[in-house]
Amino acid sequence: MDTEIRWRQRLENLNKAFKHFESACIRDRYDELELAGLVKFYELTFEFCWKTLKDYLYEEGIDVKSPRETIKKAYQTALLENVDQWLAALDHRNKFSPIYDEKAVNEAVPYIKETLYPMIRTCVKILNEKVNET
Repeated sequence: MDTEIRWRQRLENLNKAFKHFESACIRDRYDELELAGLVKFYELTFEFCWKTLKDYLYEEGIDVKSPRETIKKAYQTALLENVDQWLAALDHRNKFSPIYDEKAVNEAVPYIKETLYPMIRTCVKILNEKVNET
């Protein structure tokens, strides 16, 4: 598959996931199922973010393998604004996956809404601007 097409298709999926993530983030209250949805939408959107970045970088001639390497290179090429936040988000994504503890989920909500959501929103905006440049 053409790499340019691949990253654009990945971006379409990222935009869809982000729409759901954004809808989950703007809620004021959550029941148990909605909390689980918020965490899962974050995980899915984060996954699409780093994979879209990876595909975009590849299209630009930069071959990266891991999420960590992708984040660092994306920061170096001005696709991401705060590498430390992104690396922390990667660690948190791995920690959120096995969450079944209601207290832990409730503690994760402010971090997801106040830190991760704006960070991902900026990334999605930058990637969509890249599509419009070509």
